[in-house]
Amino acid sequence: MADSPMTTKTSKIDGSKLKSITLTINGKESTVWVEPRMLLSDVIRDEIGLTGTHVGCEHGICGACTIIMDGRPVRSCLVFAVQADNSTILTVEGLAGEDGTLHPLQDAFWEKHGLQCGFCTPGMLMTAYHFLEENPNPSREEVREGISGNLCRCTGYQSIVDAVEHAAKIMRQGKE
Repeated sequence: MADSPMTTKTSKIDGSKLKSITLTINGKESTVWVEPRMLLSDVIRDEIGLTGTHVGCEHGICGACTIIMDGRPVRSCLVFAVQADNSTILTVEGLAGEDGTLHPLQDAFWEKHGLQCGFCTPGMLMTAYHFLEENPNPSREEVREGISGNLCRCTGYQSIVDAVEHAAKIMRQGKE
């Protein structure tokens, strides 16, 4: 089946086919034209302008590019943008309230010194966010396991675990 004229167009730069995709990112719907080979991380950063999603290894190993897509944590450097068409995405920018109030997890990272250089922080936050949604009362060992797929170049894991534990406590208190 051929693409309809409404969903594809040709790049003026190199003649490649572009595809229109629609993403709902942090509650805001955006439609962008992308090359089929364009990565979701690049669309989020370069087309949408949300630079909180960091790109580290570009192989899905470090976790810096982790976002929440359709309710699941995803390494955005491993997803083609066209695969995310019509998806709902939460990035680190979407954690804070509309008034700028930090999410309890962000606040805990600040309070417990869960960041050093800050490069891994967005991916850690998104991984921890999903983890705490699934397990609101984790043990310290469960927190370690929950964030184990994300790498911190500064070896700040102790403070990160402290921050996630603290956030879990604050978030539980907020639900009581």
